[in-house]
Amino acid sequence: MSSNAQQVEVVSRFDAEKDCAGLLYAPLQESLRFRKTRCYHFEYSGDAAALKEFIRKTLVDEVSQEVHMDGAPALDSFRFYLDYGLKPGVLDLEKDSILNYYRELEDPGFTITALELTTRIYIFGETGEKTPDVFVRDIVNPAIHRWSLRAS
Repeated sequence: MSSNAQQVEVVSRFDAEKDCAGLLYAPLQESLRFRKTRCYHFEYSGDAAALKEFIRKTLVDEVSQEVHMDGAPALDSFRFYLDYGLKPGVLDLEKDSILNYYRELEDPGFTITALELTTRIYIFGETGEKTPDVFVRDIVNPAIHRWSLRAS
């Protein structure tokens, strides 16, 4: 069987942009705001529709969250975003819980071959050239996190 990929981004319907001062150790000169989302990167084989149904049932609260499965960023007008998650081998209880629940299903119609979870922080406002470096420095712990940046 060939392997497929499915990227999922879960966004709270009720979270508003917040001041970035709460994320960083030192104040910025820029007035920036942020929003956080949660991303799930599945490698799988089997029925894509069955995987999407699993995602909707296990990862999304239909009332308070919306799910984006097209791979595009869920939010617009951001300056950049930072994705960070735990490195392989680091204890990840959420990932373990998802996989344990999946393993208990009798015949899910798909096989999860890999799963990565990341937190995505969207940054809004006018940023300086070195601004992304400040977020990486203050949020990412290189001993346990893998990370990436993407500009708008």
